[in-house]
Amino acid sequence: MAHNLNFNENTGKYSFFSVKEKAWHGLGQIVEDFPTSEEAIKHAGLDYDVIKAPLFTQGRSITIGNEGEIVEPDHILLPNNFATLRTDNNTALGVVGKDYQIVQNREAFAFFDAIVGCGDGILYETAGALGNGERIFITAKLPDYIRVGNGDDVTEKYIFLTTSHDGSGSITAAFTPVRIVCQNTLNAAFSNMSNVVRIKHTAGAKQRLEDAHKVMGLANRMATQLEGIFNEWAKVKVNDREVKELIQLALCPNKETLAHLQNGNEDDISTVFKNTVEDAFAYAMTSDTQQMETTKGTLFGAYNAVTGYYQNVRKYKDSEAKLQSIVMGGTAQGKAQKAFELCTSFSKIGSDALCFN
Repeated sequence: MAHNLNFNENTGKYSFFSVKEKAWHGLGQIVEDFPTSEEAIKHAGLDYDVIKAPLFTQGRSITIGNEGEIVEPDHILLPNNFATLRTDNNTALGVVGKDYQIVQNREAFAFFDAIVGCGDGILYETAGALGNGERIFITAKLPDYIRVGNGDDVTEKYIFLTTSHDGSGSITAAFTPVRIVCQNTLNAAFSNMSNVVRIKHTAGAKQRLEDAHKVMGLANRMATQLEGIFNEWAKVKVNDREVKELIQLALCPNKETLAHLQNGNEDDISTVFKNTVEDAFAYAMTSDTQQMETTKGTLFGAYNAVTGYYQNVRKYKDSEAKLQSIVMGGTAQGKAQKAFELCTSFSKIGSDALCFN
């Protein structure tokens, strides 16, 4: 997959930065310390504005009257159509309608700062621009951790945001906890609240973005409840059969497969599904991160078997497909939330929650 990072000819640099880790495809800037939002936007080459400019087309030469007078073409205004334009280099980014509202890059960073208040504790980890600068992305670490067991099993909390300036997509922000020891994305099903917020580039977009930081802030505060939940799960013992059954239920693709599982009709279950379950179960049984005190033979380990499979075992077409699946409300996130619900039920009523008995 091509890197598609924007190269800014004005600065001679790629529009991307990361903290300490090797920059994307070896490109962009590596910084040693977590920057402020003001510093991050410069490191990532995102310190440019975007405007809506009138859109014209070139007319054709036409002949008028009996004498055949030729009128040279003129520029014709296209009503209700606009080009989005970078003001630092006059690069056209896309074509949008009259109702399209631009959200500037600095406003995206302000969204992050507002979550915890004036940037206090926000750690900007990566940011960058793709193509000609029409799409940007930002990832930031939130303060505090989720600690399970004796404190060696640590989960960090992240916010990811992406937006476009070409009319191709919404502003999308996602909250997700990431378990450090194996980089599992531990998406949990918070009641009556989405971990992903999508905002269209229409009137009121800026206000909705300001409101969205409250939702992400609430998700951050609710994530502290996960510490208690995960620590409880780390004390609940499960056997190998129960782990496999939980994996089967969490990954089950449809009602037909579920009926076959409950009726014990193994021969009628697809080979693809069987292989997926076996791969996730093998991860649960053999991965080093599944042999910790918090995960080996525990309900927390069973939950990690599902999230870890999608993060560390499953193959994806490219990194964008993986991001969509795990963070942006795709298949992996849905399966992780199903696993969370199953583990919650199991912790309350035991193996009856699996409906396999």
